[in-house]
Amino acid sequence: MRVLYFTRDYTPHDYRFLSGLAQTEHEIYALRLERKGIQKEDRPLPVKVNQVIWRGGRSPARLPDGPGLLWDLKRVIKSVNPDLIHAGPLQTSAFLAALAGFHPLVSMSWGSDILVDADRNRFWNWATRRALNGTDVLLGDCLAVKNKAESLGFNPEKVVLFPWGVDLKQFSPGPPLELIDRLGWRDKFILLSLRSWEPIYGVDVVVKAFARAAGENDQLRLLLLGGGSLAPMVQGLISRYQLADKIHLGGQVPQGDLPSYYRSANLYISASHSDGSSVSLMEALACGIPVLVSDIPGNLEWITPGQEGWLFRDGDEDSLENGILNAYALRSGAGEMSAAARHLAGSRADWQVNFSHLLEAYEKAAQPR
Repeated sequence: MRVLYFTRDYTPHDYRFLSGLAQTEHEIYALRLERKGIQKEDRPLPVKVNQVIWRGGRSPARLPDGPGLLWDLKRVIKSVNPDLIHAGPLQTSAFLAALAGFHPLVSMSWGSDILVDADRNRFWNWATRRALNGTDVLLGDCLAVKNKAESLGFNPEKVVLFPWGVDLKQFSPGPPLELIDRLGWRDKFILLSLRSWEPIYGVDVVVKAFARAAGENDQLRLLLLGGGSLAPMVQGLISRYQLADKIHLGGQVPQGDLPSYYRSANLYISASHSDGSSVSLMEALACGIPVLVSDIPGNLEWITPGQEGWLFRDGDEDSLENGILNAYALRSGAGEMSAAARHLAGSRADWQVNFSHLLEAYEKAAQPR
C-alpha cells in the first residue's frame, strides 16, 4: 500500500511513527505542512521514507496560505497517487486532506486538537467537523477522544483507539543521572516536570505548588525540563519564590537522555489541562516512577489513585501542593508503587504492541466503502 503521511510539523512522535511504518511492507511518503521557528526533531526522515517537496513545510502555515496549500496538496496527491492518506492533527493536515476530497482518509487526533481546539471558536469547530466528515477512520489515543468525536457527529464504529505507547527497553528502571550527585541532591526527594512551557500544560501551576510545598518541606527538589512561551513567567516565579537552589532548569533534553531523567526522580508531575494518553506519562510509568497528575479525562483512564500514583484537581495549586507533600509522606511505599507503574506500562503502553492498531486502522480504511 502506498501511504501519504501528512503531518503538521516534524516532531519526535512523527519520527517514531514513520520509523515504524518504514519497517512495514507499505511504501511511505512524508508530507509536512509547516516548519515552526524551533526545529522539534533534528533527525532526518527514516530510511525508506520518501520526503515530498511541496509548497508547504518551509515556514509557519497561516490561514491566508490555505487556498495555495490546498491547490498544491491536490497536485501532490495526483503525483504520489497514494492508496491511503494518514493526516493529523484534525484542524490542519486532516482538514486540508478532507477538503481535497481524498479517500480513504485516516485522520489522527493528537489529543488536544479535538479535546480543546475544537471548542476554541466557531471556525475551529467547523474545521473539526469538516475534517471528521471527510474521515474514513479516526485514530484516537484515548476514550475521551472517541467520546468527543461522537459528540461532534462522528460514527464511533469508525474510531480505532491507538494509545501511542513507548519503547519499554529504552524507558525502564535504572540508575539516576550523575547530575544528581553534582547538585548535592542524592538524599533529596526529587520531582520531575518536563511538559512544554505553554499555557495548556500548566507549568505555572507546578512551580507555584512546588514553591509552597518546598516552603513546608526542605527535602523537596524539582527537575524542571523544557521551555516555551511562558519562560519569562516561569523564571520570574523562580526568582520571586527564591527557588534557584531547589529547581534545576534542564532545558530541552535529547530523546535519548530522557530515561536517565525519569530514573533520577522520585515523582513525576504533570499539571496539563488537556491530554489524551500522555506519552510522557507512559514514559514515567515505564521507568517505574510514581506519578502525580491532573484529574483530566485522559489521565483518569490510566491512573488509579494509590496504585501507580495520585491525581490532583486540574489547575488547583493547593491540591497539587497537598499531593506533593502526601507523596513525600508515603515515600516508604514507593517500591510497591513503582512495580505497579511498570506493570501498567507493560500491559498497556508497549509501543511494539500498540503500533499494530495503527496498521489496523489502515486496513479498516482500505476496505471498500
